[in-house]
Amino acid sequence: MTLQASFSVGARGVEATLEVAAGETLAVLGPNGAGKSTVLGVLAGLVRPDRGRGTLRGRALFDTGSGDREVWVPAHARRVALMAQEPRLFPHLSALDNVAFGPRSQGARRSRARRLARGWLESVDAADLAARRPAQLSGGQAQRVALARALAADPELLLLDEPMAALDVAVAPAMRQLLREALRDRAAVVVTHDVLDAALLADRVVVLDGGRVVEDGRTETVLSRPRSPFSARIAGLNLLRGRSRGTAVVTDAGLHVEGMPEDGLRDGDAAVAVFSPNAVAVYRTAPTGSPRNVMTGVVTEVEPHGHQVRIRIPGVTADVTPAAVAELDLAPGVEVVFTVKASEVAVYPA
Repeated sequence: MTLQASFSVGARGVEATLEVAAGETLAVLGPNGAGKSTVLGVLAGLVRPDRGRGTLRGRALFDTGSGDREVWVPAHARRVALMAQEPRLFPHLSALDNVAFGPRSQGARRSRARRLARGWLESVDAADLAARRPAQLSGGQAQRVALARALAADPELLLLDEPMAALDVAVAPAMRQLLREALRDRAAVVVTHDVLDAALLADRVVVLDGGRVVEDGRTETVLSRPRSPFSARIAGLNLLRGRSRGTAVVTDAGLHVEGMPEDGLRDGDAAVAVFSPNAVAVYRTAPTGSPRNVMTGVVTEVEPHGHQVRIRIPGVTADVTPAAVAELDLAPGVEVVFTVKASEVAVYPA
């Protein structure tokens, strides 16, 4: 493993264990306040944990062991580069000299540092920006220069904090593709709230909630078979948590959701029932006919969702056509009945 870290920060309620293999990009997802920034701060050397140990390529970054075993490597000596939401370029330096800062701080001569900087600017399609100061750059241009500066420091671990958050919607796709190329075969940790960033950039995903890791797995697995409400939400799926009973999940509220259970699931095991909003039919009164899961509730949200409209009741969402919204007169405060066939519901361990 390139990175191995296990630590806690008591004042922020964070306790996490992370691993990143050589050449692997790990995405850290989670709701606001989940502890994502604290995790990056510990890895970058900006936040000191109360307990734990972290190593990078076998070299200790921190170790809170007692006595003379305690280790704390300062940020500048970690071989870790942090690219924040804002570019944070040095305003008095040109783009070229911003990128050359890393090699210069590592002892390279000015001519060599500038030569390396030109190469990195070219690699992020920003060679024509070399002479400009940060004030002369657009948001997307500044992020390109910031990425080149991070890479020019030749880090053993690259940390990215919401790299798309400050970018215009029109600029983000090109930057995302650039990052995809830059992160290939490089150990990196990307904190993001955007499922597209995780899907396109990350090999693995860790989901933080309440300062704890609640999911850890391959990106495609976490997004297609979520086990936490947050990952289900960003993957656009409904998730109901409870206990396995036969072919169903029974929630704490007593809702009985029939589905297609995974082999080996035993009665009483913690389990989740997961299904797409597109699999949900919406009625004003309960329908008759073939057996299906029935959920009633009061509409809390009606909002556009692509070419459809997303209808939300507490805990469950459905996607319907605009014509259905008009026909059923759907609006917040209206009582509705959601149904979903058992064949559309996946049931697996929580």
